[in-house]
Amino acid sequence: MSAGGQGKRSAERMEDHLIENETSFYLKAEQYWKDIPPTVDGMLGGYGSISSIDINGSKKFLQKFLGEGKGKTRPGCALDCGAGIGRITKRLLLPLFRTVDLVDVTQEFLDKARSYLGEEGKRVENYFCCGLQDFQPQPDHYDVIWIQWVIGHLTDDHLVEFLRRCRSALHPDGLIVIKDNVAYEGVVPDEVDSSVCRDLPLLRRIVARAGLSIICEEQQQNFPEEIYQVHILALR
Repeated sequence: MSAGGQGKRSAERMEDHLIENETSFYLKAEQYWKDIPPTVDGMLGGYGSISSIDINGSKKFLQKFLGEGKGKTRPGCALDCGAGIGRITKRLLLPLFRTVDLVDVTQEFLDKARSYLGEEGKRVENYFCCGLQDFQPQPDHYDVIWIQWVIGHLTDDHLVEFLRRCRSALHPDGLIVIKDNVAYEGVVPDEVDSSVCRDLPLLRRIVARAGLSIICEEQQQNFPEEIYQVHILALR
């Protein structure tokens, strides 16, 4: 999670001013995370204290869609994208789903997740070490794909392509959830972790390019004032 301040630079597409070298953009991010301790505080950029507020907000949001019947999402298999040590898997996804897969670019985090998740971790089926720009989720496999605090590490085009693959990876009535920082205007780069923060209009255009629709959108409440606003989007 990149808490960050509000920058002045903005652009229609982040590639226009930020990513002169796409390979370097991804390598810098990988290196940043390799130097971060595999702890909840590390995953949250020093804001470990907000973890419970975050999880409670996510659970309230997600439970609107789960259940039996037409249009409801089954609590079968979930995918945690940018999973880190499994903070979201442990506290949100494993309590609600029968099985969970984790994907993260940092092997050390996934190794830590095996112990951090404890006994319930037996219901994790796969630990994928891969950047999301290269990750190929299994088609028609997941009921929920949870993507939190990681889309800023993808270029616009890679994010569109990844969301398209996620769409194909959903069961009927499945759901993609993006929860992330939102800029007030344009695109704000973060040179420290090699990421960007997009505003909502840009994020909505990316979702539309991926052939998805936003069926629900909320702002996370009760986060510290000094960090970015955080929004949750449910997509189908």
